[in-house]
Amino acid sequence: MRFHLIGPFEIVADDGRVYRPGTPKVCQTLALLLTRPHEIVTAEALIHELWGDRPPRSAVTTLQTYVYHARRMLVRENLVPPGRSLIVTSPPGYRILADDAEIDIRVFEGLVARALTRLADGDPAGALRDVREALDLWRGPALSNHPVGDVLAGHLVHLEALRVRAYEIRIEAQEQLGLARESIPELRKLINDYPLNEWFHSRLVTALVAAGRRAEAVRAYQHVRRVLADELGTEPSPELRRLQARLLSPAPRAGGERFAVRSGT
Repeated sequence: MRFHLIGPFEIVADDGRVYRPGTPKVCQTLALLLTRPHEIVTAEALIHELWGDRPPRSAVTTLQTYVYHARRMLVRENLVPPGRSLIVTSPPGYRILADDAEIDIRVFEGLVARALTRLADGDPAGALRDVREALDLWRGPALSNHPVGDVLAGHLVHLEALRVRAYEIRIEAQEQLGLARESIPELRKLINDYPLNEWFHSRLVTALVAAGRRAEAVRAYQHVRRVLADELGTEPSPELRRLQARLLSPAPRAGGERFAVRSGT
């Protein structure tokens, strides 16, 4: 079986059936357990996720009911094989005995970590394969079909930050493989999605220069400068300003000049 949290929350059975649980708080309970497979998630953390700072007096009993319904649902829908105990009580809370390979967010995290290691080890082709596989797991915003509480929201912020890092790895790997020109359309889309990410802006400027599109590179710098001034009231980072100074300098020496701004992440 597989648990999909990146996009609408759904469970895929071994026979390929897709089941989307309909009870929001049962889904929240399951989702929080799935972010920490084989770890004890305390009843206190689950109660905070479900009701925030204002839990009902019956919170402990109601939580037990949600766990019961989650277990019953998995069995009723034939999502777990007979005899497999997936959700176990482990004082002071509960554990879900799912493998990382069964949970898309864990697969995503593992692929990004491996891609980052390969990039650092001088294997951009391997890094590119891993990070493409990781980003292909995204079917939309995580847990998009159910509300989330404070605890899950914090994990989703981490997941989105890791998604941005995955995009950075992909751009870096493509650049190292001599595919900077091919990255230009992707960078334009990323800048539209993440307009305040200066790293994406700097890579677009660099890629445009490498492609011989110097005038477009100047306009790209002017665009990010306006965005930062309008949205944050700040100037571009020192790295971007140095890049702009090189853009406005006389034409590069014979043999060409490499424009690069290193990631600060």
